[in-house]
Amino acid sequence: MTLLQKVERIKIKRIKECADKFLGQEVNIKGWVRTVRKQKVLAFIEINDGSSLSGIQVVLDSAVPDYDELMEVITTGASLSVTGEVKESPGKNQAVEIHASKIELIGVCDPERYPLQKKRHSFEFLRTIAHLRPRTNTLGAVTRVRNALAFATHLFFQERSFYHIHTPIITASDCEGAGQLFHVSTTDENKKDHFFSRPTYLTVSGQLNGEIYACALSDIYTFGPTFRAENSNTSRHLSEFWMIEPEMAFADLSDNVNLAEAYIRYVVKYALDHCQEDLQLFDRFVSKGLLEMLALVAETEYERITYTEAVDLLKKSKKEFEFPVEWGKDLQAEHERYLTEEYFKKPVTVVDYPKEIKAFYMRANDDGKTVAAMDFLVPRVGELVGGSQREERLDAIEERLVAAGLDKEQYWWYLDLRRYGSVPHSGFGVGFERLVQFVTGMDNIRDVIPFPRYPGHADF
Repeated sequence: MTLLQKVERIKIKRIKECADKFLGQEVNIKGWVRTVRKQKVLAFIEINDGSSLSGIQVVLDSAVPDYDELMEVITTGASLSVTGEVKESPGKNQAVEIHASKIELIGVCDPERYPLQKKRHSFEFLRTIAHLRPRTNTLGAVTRVRNALAFATHLFFQERSFYHIHTPIITASDCEGAGQLFHVSTTDENKKDHFFSRPTYLTVSGQLNGEIYACALSDIYTFGPTFRAENSNTSRHLSEFWMIEPEMAFADLSDNVNLAEAYIRYVVKYALDHCQEDLQLFDRFVSKGLLEMLALVAETEYERITYTEAVDLLKKSKKEFEFPVEWGKDLQAEHERYLTEEYFKKPVTVVDYPKEIKAFYMRANDDGKTVAAMDFLVPRVGELVGGSQREERLDAIEERLVAAGLDKEQYWWYLDLRRYGSVPHSGFGVGFERLVQFVTGMDNIRDVIPFPRYPGHADF
């Protein structure tokens, strides 16, 4: 049995977090070389396995067998297996290092052709090498924060006895009624022989299907991919993204707002508690003041106002906005950021929007002008959560379908939910990439999803 087979492979993060436990022990790590410094009798290799932002230093003595041959092939980007003893490091920025007794080259890397040279690369360039960009500090940190937020999402809902439901990716329904859908077919879409016997599309939301299960199991949530065929090339839009969508039976708009605010507070606090090293990177190099802002979101009480109150505040601000502020028009990102960053200086929930600018399924308020809708707004991003109390009255939902130009026959099952034991119910949606963007401070949403899909780009 070889030495490598005897020693268990240890994650670098575990070694760094439990340094005292591993001091004097022999460990095996595997990862990719970040830097190499060769001296007369020693070589210093920084290796990273992706488990933490910073890697660990490996000290290689020239007395190790095949030292010169190894140093010829150990280059930035190469993958290695390192076995050695964990020792205290004399360096200021690291508690421990590994003194190698054996190094095995796993995969060579041509230093002349390797795209990730030791310099700062633009995010635009990194998008062209999406297969390699996770090895960079920033994209690796984004991935770890994204993982933490996904895990925290499941923890939050599971702790509250919500059931996780998988909703269809292929659907015949347009939840938003906007018509921006990707057609699904094995044939020319103009032909009549549809694979599913009717036109089908990639889903824009799991909400309508989620309502079915909420009206049977009370509290559910979905967490899945959604698609919008919107020809938008902004830093805020993707053609494929992930949505978190809880639905609650026997719940009104107030219950919905309470859940949304609790969810954001929970996942932000989880990220602060579990991703501190990565968030410090973003605070230092990407978005100054990020940690302070996240601490505010995790700890402060949020503001709640109506849409009408929001419009009045914006008009009284005397601020020149690019988009005019008028009652009946949707709030734009600049309006949302003014409310959160300049006026209240904290997150804000806005409720009771005009019914003409909201979806057909939102419950009409008694004033005849507004619906029981809610948007949760945060600094730097604007809208982070959007939701509503759903219209549970059969006659009212039928009127809204007709007004929206949708065929009632295609929504027969949705209407049945109002015929057979209808109940008040509410829910909201969180664009997961928008959430990751908010927590990391990244400017472009294309840099917080592993393989961004947007007009003209689906290369990887």
